[in-house]
Order: sequence, then structure tokens, then C-alpha cells
Amino acid sequence: MERLKRKLKARGIEAVFLIGFAILALTVQNQLNEEQQYRKTVQEQAADLSWKERELSVYQNGNVSGAEKTKLGLYATSAVLIDADSGRVLYGKNENEVRPMASTTKIMTCIIALEQADLSDQVTVSGYAAARPKVKLFMKRGENYQLKDLLYSIMLESHNDSAAAIAEYIGSRKLGEKVTGQTSEEDSRRYLNAFAGLMNQKAEEIGCENTWFITPNGLDATEEIEVKKPDGSVGVEEKVHSTTAKELALILRYCIRESSKKDLFLEITGTKTYSFSSLSENPRSFSCTNHNAFLSMMDGAFTGKTGFTNNAGYCYVGALKRDERTYIVALLGCGWPNHKSYKWSDTRVLMEYGLEQYQKKTWELSERTPGILVGDGVAECGNLSCPCVLGTYVDWGDGTFTCLLSDEDTLCSKLELCPQNTVGRFLYWNAPIAKTQQIGTLDLVLNGETVQSYPVCVSKSAGKVTLPLCWQKIVRMFFILP
Repeated sequence: MERLKRKLKARGIEAVFLIGFAILALTVQNQLNEEQQYRKTVQEQAADLSWKERELSVYQNGNVSGAEKTKLGLYATSAVLIDADSGRVLYGKNENEVRPMASTTKIMTCIIALEQADLSDQVTVSGYAAARPKVKLFMKRGENYQLKDLLYSIMLESHNDSAAAIAEYIGSRKLGEKVTGQTSEEDSRRYLNAFAGLMNQKAEEIGCENTWFITPNGLDATEEIEVKKPDGSVGVEEKVHSTTAKELALILRYCIRESSKKDLFLEITGTKTYSFSSLSENPRSFSCTNHNAFLSMMDGAFTGKTGFTNNAGYCYVGALKRDERTYIVALLGCGWPNHKSYKWSDTRVLMEYGLEQYQKKTWELSERTPGILVGDGVAECGNLSCPCVLGTYVDWGDGTFTCLLSDEDTLCSKLELCPQNTVGRFLYWNAPIAKTQQIGTLDLVLNGETVQSYPVCVSKSAGKVTLPLCWQKIVRMFFILP
């Protein structure tokens, strides 16, 4: 009987071991199956070298390249048409050529004054400001004017003395000083130089690289400035009061779209007539008429500024809005006397080109992006021998993209991933990796230039495989713990 009991006990223990090994084998087989399935998933979903840079979709395929666009036969030496929403050049003729810009300068003078001072500020006229050449208001030394009135004076009638008075007022404040009727010419020049510094600073902020302001009224001018050479020595460089057609258009774009004072700028430049008086003891009255004739030439024209000097020729910068499309035209060197009307002809041709050739289009954005392999990462299944692959997505914002396009334009999307390593043909990122971490960008490319970029992010986090975690997994596997 005892022998039978021992025999049954031995067989029971053997059965337990057999069942245990069977369960262990089944667990291992399941894990191998999971690993096989995961590896298959990696083959199907994970980013390989072909995904590092890849064109995904073509939203619009143009008929010809942008370089082959129609030649419009413009009079202007330099001209540009830009989309005011994006700043993109839609048509250009020598648009990056540096040239003097005459009184179109005053759009910068106006916006600086609006941003730096209050419309009700009182401006005192120095002798130097009063002596500026025509076109002028014929201000007198020691007279006082409201800043608001002088802004209408420079933007409607293009008065050079008013522009100088405004610049001296703001420049003197910057230096902690004050203009009076007794201000010397030397001090006036210092104040004007301080104001020019504000103009050049603003131009740099806007993104202008080939613009230089010397005068607030646009009169032709040159100056020598000290510059530091690559070898550390100091040299002298001659600067000319100048810009490019493209950068002049970008300055107006800033004035009408980005400046905190854009509404005041538009109110002033869109006014047809304006009257005011000096603030002196015996006030004088003045009346201004807007010389921007283009305001009444085409429906939708709403702002702009003319200019002329002997060196610059006739110049113009202006904007038009129609059917939710806003265009800006800038012209430099657009004829000399007797060709004053050339600027209006060129402006109309460019605006009509924009209206006829470009339409505003909107796309719902959606792209498939690959999964990514995370080196030393814990796979979602929990099996340490399985590769860790995470899904990705594009952070589209509101999910739409809108721009002006012509039949000649090509718009496509391009994915660019930034892996930390490559193993074989696969791209790898290192663990740990956080949810929403950016691992690349998706660019919208218009005619070869990136116009919008969106971040590509991971949809889940992944921890790093560590030694304690490995021991924990081994214990759980052998003791069949969940």
C-alpha cells in the first residue's frame, strides 16, 4: 500500500511538471507567435530608408515651371506682384535689384510714427525741417502741429518738410531730447539719424536684407558708415537710400497686415481729402488731397503711395483686395518725365494678371505616415524580444491649407524624418520616447519652395528596456504570472 502511494505521488509530481512545462512551452510559443506577428508588422509599417525623404501627394500639378510665366512687357525697371496673405512673389521683373525708392519711403515713416507716438502728440518745427525742398507744406520754424495732421500731410500730399518734422520729433524723443524752434541743424541731423535707425531696425524685422533708409521723406541720399571687416578691422562702406521692389512690397504688407497700427495706416492712406490747422497762436489752415490716383482706377484698390526723384524715377507701391484675394504691387524706376502715367499702367497690368491667373484654393490635409522603430524600446505587447514600433501622425493644426494658385503652379507634400540611427534598411529612434514627441516634418512645397511646415509626432510613448525590467519579465514567465 505504501509503495502504491509513493508511486502515485511520484506520478503526480511528474504530471505537475509535465503540465508546467506544457504551459511554459505554450507561453513561449505564444510569445514567438507574437514576435513573428510583430516583426511582420514592422516590415509593413516601420519607416525604412525610403521614408527618410519622400514625396507623398501632389495636390496640383502645374503645366509649366514658374520661371516660364508670361512676360507682361512692363515699363518699370523693377516690378513685383505679391500675395499679401503669404508674401509670396507671384510675378517679378528685377524684383531683387536695389534701387532708390523716392517718397514711397513715407510708408515706413508713417508706420514708425504710428507705432512710436500718439496721434494727439504736438510736433514742433525746427528750422532745418522747415527748409526741406518741395513738395512741402511750407511750415515755419517754431510752429506746432498735431502729429495726426502731419501724417495726412505726408501720405496724401507727400510733403517733405512734414516728414522731416515727424522724424525729428520721434528721433529726439529716442535720444531723450526735445525739438524747439531754436534747434540747430546739427541737432536736427542727429534726430533724423536716430529716426533712420528706427526705420532700418524695422526693415530688418520685416525681413528686408537689401533696404537702407537715410531720409524720412525719400529724397536721394548717400552716407558712409563704419563696418567691421571679417579680419576684425573697421572699414567704411557707402550706403544709398534704396530698397528693392520685393522688399518695398513686403514693407507695405507689414503696414496693412502685421502692424498693431494697421487700421490707422489704412484709414490715413485711404482718405481722399483732409483739412487741418496749425496749433500756433495765429493758426494757418491747410487742405490735403490724396494723389494716389489708383484708388479710383480699379475696384478694390485701398492703399498706396507714389514717389519721384531724379534718380529714382516714378515709383509706386499699392494694394488691391477682391474676392478674398489681396495683391500688392511695387514699382521702381517706372519712367521719368514725361511718362508719369506709366506707373498706373503697370499697376493695372500686374493687378489684372493676379486677378485673372490666381485663384484661392483650400485643401483638407490628410497623409499616411509610417510607424517608427524605437531602439531598446518596450513593445506594446510587452514582449522584450519584440521590436518596438510606434505610430505617427501629422499635427495639421486646423487641418486645412489655403493659398493662391495658378494653372502653372505645382503644390505637393514632402515628408522628412530625422532618425537618430539606421540599422540595415530601417530608421531608428532611441528610447525612451515621449508621446507627441516630434520626429520629423511634413512640408507643403510650392514650385520647389516650402510654403508651410507641419510637425510629425509619435502617437504613443515607449519606455526603455532595463535590466530590472528583464529580470521581472523572466520571473513572470517562469512562474506564469500575469
